[in-house]
Amino acid sequence: MSSTSSINSLLSSTATTTSTVNLSSMLAAESGTSTPGIDVTSAVAAAIYADRAPERVWQADVTTLSSQTTALTAIQTACESVATDLQNLNTLTGPLAARTVSSSDSSVLTATAATGTAAGVHTVVITNPATTGSWYSDLESSPTAALSTGTFTITPSGGQPVSIATGTGNAGDNLTDLAAAINSATTSSGASLGVTATVVSDTTGSRLAIIADSSGTAADFSIATPNFQGNSWTSADMPTGSTLGANSVTLTSSAGTSTITTTSGETYAQLAAAINNATAEGPPTSYSSAQTSLTSTTPLTAGSVTTIQDTSTGNTFSFTATSTSTVGDLNSAIATAVSNGTLSANVSGSLTSGGTEVISEGSADQGITVSTNDSVLGSMTAAPGVTAPLGLTATANTTSNGTSLTIKAASGASFTINEPALGFTQANAATNADLSVDGVPIQSGSNTVTGAIPGVTLNLLGSSSGAEITLTVASDATQASTAINQLVTDYNTAIGLVNTQFANTSTTNSSGTTTTAQGVLASDPTVVSLQSAMEQALNYVATPASGTTTVSSLADLGITVGNDGTLSVDSTTLDNALTNNPTDVQNFFEGSALNGFANSFYNSLNTYTSPADGAFQVDLSGITASSASLTSQINNFETGYIASQQTSLTADFSSAEIALQQLPEQMQQLNAELGFNNNSSNG
Repeated sequence: MSSTSSINSLLSSTATTTSTVNLSSMLAAESGTSTPGIDVTSAVAAAIYADRAPERVWQADVTTLSSQTTALTAIQTACESVATDLQNLNTLTGPLAARTVSSSDSSVLTATAATGTAAGVHTVVITNPATTGSWYSDLESSPTAALSTGTFTITPSGGQPVSIATGTGNAGDNLTDLAAAINSATTSSGASLGVTATVVSDTTGSRLAIIADSSGTAADFSIATPNFQGNSWTSADMPTGSTLGANSVTLTSSAGTSTITTTSGETYAQLAAAINNATAEGPPTSYSSAQTSLTSTTPLTAGSVTTIQDTSTGNTFSFTATSTSTVGDLNSAIATAVSNGTLSANVSGSLTSGGTEVISEGSADQGITVSTNDSVLGSMTAAPGVTAPLGLTATANTTSNGTSLTIKAASGASFTINEPALGFTQANAATNADLSVDGVPIQSGSNTVTGAIPGVTLNLLGSSSGAEITLTVASDATQASTAINQLVTDYNTAIGLVNTQFANTSTTNSSGTTTTAQGVLASDPTVVSLQSAMEQALNYVATPASGTTTVSSLADLGITVGNDGTLSVDSTTLDNALTNNPTDVQNFFEGSALNGFANSFYNSLNTYTSPADGAFQVDLSGITASSASLTSQINNFETGYIASQQTSLTADFSSAEIALQQLPEQMQQLNAELGFNNNSSNG
């Protein structure tokens, strides 16, 4: 066979077509002649393709290993989800131990229960919920209206008083600034005041609202404003066109105390007129015992105390009865207190003809205050004090800024007024919640009450007005059902992936040939044993340590196994078990010591899912190692053999092509030497 025919024979076996560099065409262009030659690139490619035959087998093996890794990882993930579900059902704080609490009056009381709380029925009576302390200020024209200069104090319950300044140049220049100053204020020890101040506005103007940060008496607070005391007082200017808001002014003179109420829209002139016409009722001048038929020898209650406060002097006298004390002894002691100056000269104690004890201040108008806890004397009823004009003179003044109010007492006298730069009214006094749970009285500073029922948190919304509210703590069937159905769903996913490996799948190639094959893990011992382990785990039967149970198998929960190994749930049967026999359901999954169905199934799966030495981990590590070894073998084959073979073949075919292209010229030279002429006839 010639060189040309040998090369053509080789080329005829080429199984692939590649992009080529045709050396024959290049030589023909150079010499001006054309001779059938060799396609070097195609020839080399054909030879290399044949050399790569073992490599293609290795690559197919790598592809198979990759598919096995993907399939096995998917099964592993699905089984880990099942294991997680089983752990969730095998814990004392899981969904099987979840609790719901229902209230017979949810408008007044709601409650929640921690997992594992004992089921039961409780009765609650709410006398009153806890309240939060709050105060509000006098009405101002707007949040930014300038306040008069003054001070007031905020005292947290059991805490230190904090002074707040108002007026130009102070932090409380207006209501908005004052709110910010209060919210950032601290006591001398650096503690927060425990209150929040806000500005509340409506059609009548603006007020400062101050509310405790939490309810109950422990969080209560008070506000005190200094009263003016003296002979003459003038208010801050009220801007032209402005009027008073709804408020009250309390004035105390020698005649007594009078509270004057203003309504929104009043002027200083109207307030002045009300003050000038005001009267005051002086303190009581006498007190009478509720008892009758008393005599001077009537014994008093041993240990009782009768107290007299003299308004004119401010002095206080107290008489404590002994086992031998009588009504006459009390009156003698009062006379002694008068003689030694403790009580005013007009104070006396005496019996009426009807046998009623009377303690009086006589004709004076300064008054007394009497109190006693003596059961013999009984309650002491005060006689009304003397009503007289307040005795103050009020005038409205026109100023450069608007109007002001001036109040004066008679020469040499004084009075007090509760109208500082900014007055406050208590809107709500803080109280503790007062309730009873199962007959046990309870007080709480918060409307969220814990500890009254172990594991249960009560949320007080109002008063039950003495009526009993029934709280029922029961198993949460919804949470338990969700967890069990999740286990079924995840199990079906896992067993479905396993079953797929053993299913026969038919494929037809382009030539019409049909082949049947199973999944890439059909012969994997891990998957084969897993399928058996999962199916066997479902046959678990619970045997109670004592007594009987309504739930001993999955079938008792309405969970059955289909022909394909997947599970289905009869929701009616499951809901009935969870509602009527929740303890039996929990015991089936958890056993007597977390050793029930969930633990048994989990242990079976753990031999596969354990991250340290589980069958999945071992299997995947082996596949990874095999794949890495094959990949290394392919890489070595490419660099150690294919690369050098490709270089050698390219050189050999190129040399053959050059020699082949030189044949026509050599033939012409040979013919010339032999005397042959292609253009003449030799015949």
